Amino acid sequence: MTELSARHPGAAPTPNPSTPLADSLPEGVIEFGLHTFGDVTQDAAGTRVLDHPEVLRNLVSEGVLADQVGVDVIGIGEHHRPDYSVSAPDVVLTAIGAQTERIKLISAVTVLSSDDPVRVYQRFATLDGITSGRAEVSLGRGSFIESFPLFGYDLSDYEVLFEEKLELFDHVRREEPVTWSGTTRGALERQSIFPTTAHEDGVPTWVAVGGSPESAIRAARYGMGLELAIIGGAPQRFAPFADLYRKQIEANGFAPRRVAVHSHGFVANTDEEAMERYYPYWHNAISTLGRERGWPAPSPEQFAQEVRHGALHLGGPETVARKIANTVKSLGATRFGMKYGNGRLPHEYMMESIELYGTRVKPLVLDMLSES
Repeated sequence: MTELSARHPGAAPTPNPSTPLADSLPEGVIEFGLHTFGDVTQDAAGTRVLDHPEVLRNLVSEGVLADQVGVDVIGIGEHHRPDYSVSAPDVVLTAIGAQTERIKLISAVTVLSSDDPVRVYQRFATLDGITSGRAEVSLGRGSFIESFPLFGYDLSDYEVLFEEKLELFDHVRREEPVTWSGTTRGALERQSIFPTTAHEDGVPTWVAVGGSPESAIRAARYGMGLELAIIGGAPQRFAPFADLYRKQIEANGFAPRRVAVHSHGFVANTDEEAMERYYPYWHNAISTLGRERGWPAPSPEQFAQEVRHGALHLGGPETVARKIANTVKSLGATRFGMKYGNGRLPHEYMMESIELYGTRVKPLVLDMLSES
């Protein structure tokens, strides 16, 4: 193994054009994922808000069910707020991995800016070993800022924290001795990182982006997969970022990399049932966030717009499948990850949605794409 020398932050890594991502798929194959942040939920009767331990146990059962009904990927997000139960996604993923045999296990996302790249890699390499190579990591900045003061980081360093830590993670994932220096942590001098994995390119790594050209270019610079986080508006508007990413991957000398989509959704037996079940919890969650960030409360018309033309993949199986097929085709994506919970949406509703997603939606999407 060769030493990796320190580079100026942002400099392009040495490309490895001969090997695609470790989780590359045969042409035309699409993966179906489910994502959750472990939102604190209430019971179906609406009489009790569940505590964090119960939500965590329910979340593990949701991941196990996803595996049983044929879902390909389960993604667990990270937050440090009272309205979410998950602050350590890799621990939850390990619990799910211990009870499953097939489903891939990914963070959704790991807030790299307020974590240590070496420890992040060690945790996911450990998960990968325990689960026979099923671990992946998606790296991002996160949609909330609570982790920065919690772990002693200054928000004025927002940009440099992510840039330097992503560069260091790129060194570490090669599983070779690392020499690196920067301004956000101590330097490394020919340090070897353990455990290693059985992957040729280390733990499969994605960069989650919210839709800026700079973010797509950054992901391509390191030859990492692109995960588009689409939480509002028409998914098709993200097509230029996917195209830019592919051009930059080629320009940087890498073999083609994959594009994934993260977006909200919910499945019920009919469109009407899905809207009736989901709307109250969606409205409450958006209103609560709006009070924090100065947004007005959403209207029923806004909800209907997101369902019909926006990023909310909601309805009966046929409706959701049609929308997912359109999203995947318009972006050239090979993975779709549906964020299936929202606010206090009950566990029972989510379990039904998971089952329909795996048994009905997935086959329908595959049929639709095969006919197009």
